Amino acid sequence: MTERSLVSTHVLDASNGAPAQGVSVTLHEYGPGAEAGSALASGITDVQGRVSDLGPVSLPAGRYRLTFDTGRYFAERDVETFYPAVDIVFEILAGATHYHVPLLLSPFAFTTYRGS
Repeated sequence: MTERSLVSTHVLDASNGAPAQGVSVTLHEYGPGAEAGSALASGITDVQGRVSDLGPVSLPAGRYRLTFDTGRYFAERDVETFYPAVDIVFEILAGATHYHVPLLLSPFAFTTYRGS
């Protein structure tokens, strides 16, 4: 059995109903003791809007942040956006096996949820 990254994501562009290919995503530690800007891993969404291999197979319990470069994604499509970046802060619990953090995106709104 192949081990997979503890964290994965999927970005859907709700404005056109398609996966958002080419969105840069960075995983950071978050909270006390985390150095500002210290990235743990990064990736770019594929043709299906997914980053399946985003960091290590395990992380210590704590808070983490995913940063999505939505400004560049929309700029490359010549679309005005209100959100140049989207940050999602979430908590990893001890003994966790996988966290999937999807992003539903449009130029003037976004939402997220805990995926599977």
